[in-house]
Amino acid sequence: MNIFTVLAEIFKSSGFAALHWEQLVMILVAFVLLYLAIVKKFEPLLLLPIAFGMMLANLPLTGLMIDATAVPKEELITALDSSNIEGIKNAMYKYISIKWYDSGILYNLYTGVKSGLFPALIFLGVGAMTDFGPLLANPVSLFLGAAAQLGIYVAFSLSIGLGIFTPEEAASIAIIGGADGPTAIYLTSKLAPHLLGPIAVAAYSYMALIPIIQPPIMRALTTKKEREVVMSQLRTVTKAEKIIFPIVVAVICILLLPAVGPLLGMLMLGNLFRESGVVERLNETAQNALINIVTIMLGVTVGATANGTIFLKVQTLAIICIGLLAFAFSTAGGVLLGKVMYMVTGGKINPLIGSAGVSAVPMAARVSQVEGQKANSKNFLLMHAMGANVSGVIGSAVAAGFLLLLFGK
Repeated sequence: MNIFTVLAEIFKSSGFAALHWEQLVMILVAFVLLYLAIVKKFEPLLLLPIAFGMMLANLPLTGLMIDATAVPKEELITALDSSNIEGIKNAMYKYISIKWYDSGILYNLYTGVKSGLFPALIFLGVGAMTDFGPLLANPVSLFLGAAAQLGIYVAFSLSIGLGIFTPEEAASIAIIGGADGPTAIYLTSKLAPHLLGPIAVAAYSYMALIPIIQPPIMRALTTKKEREVVMSQLRTVTKAEKIIFPIVVAVICILLLPAVGPLLGMLMLGNLFRESGVVERLNETAQNALINIVTIMLGVTVGATANGTIFLKVQTLAIICIGLLAFAFSTAGGVLLGKVMYMVTGGKINPLIGSAGVSAVPMAARVSQVEGQKANSKNFLLMHAMGANVSGVIGSAVAAGFLLLLFGK
């Protein structure tokens, strides 16, 4: 055996020989997302692990996302349909002998996504980091958060109208308009798990691109005079208000929509950790160690669902386009209601804060602040925008609960 034969055999057994064009395309997409995360710093905490997970899953022969139980499960179903007793016994034995840990490491971690565990824990951490003070100081912000969910319902109607998506798939696609990655993952894992890859990538990509997507829409829908409005300072919110708020919201919203319990319950528990002042260790863990660990596992495993052979379909392109429209309509919905409030209050509310009604905390609020200062250097809209922003977190979770109530099994 000469050296060329050895090299040829090594190449045949390598991933290079097994690389398909779909996988190559997805690896290139992963490189683009890594560039956006590292160089452009677009939502790097989430985009970087998602992109790297996408790259790993599309490297052939790694087995990282292999479900070891899939084939035995299919064989068992076939045997049961055939009513062949011997075949059923053999298939049953084979199915039982395969253990969950025989699956790929990323597939096993992915169980946390499918079960809804990771999104719920992310919400726990988000709650611990969120200050609902701006919302309590200016309760009308809640309406801006509700208006900024417009894209969800527009996207749902459009998805149904295309005729290529089921109602469950349409609901999962629509939630991209809420600009809340964990909520999109949670709802999709319950209603359309086969679309988790494209929906998660679209949701997080558009969240990362908020500084590019939102400003043109905000400027197109407002006048210079409206953008120049300087809003008065918010009142000081008492500690008692901040403690009572998460308890009351959790009780009322979960009684109204029980399906929203896992997300909204964890969000408000995390916030109670923060505001109670008696569990500093738990608050510190939820804000830092816990959310960081879960973000890594959620990001990598969600990215790993973007398999080239599944991802590169007409449906995926439709999801990407509808997701962008959903984002645009959500931004427009918040800004337009902001314009209405501007007129009703005699010019006391700057419509720009309405764009922060999407759930991307705190990036959307920062965009409102930046655009406001471009129009008027005396503008300090951040805290006002944060009121709308945290309202959007609640609004997207409630919208997800409503869709889950309608289409969940």
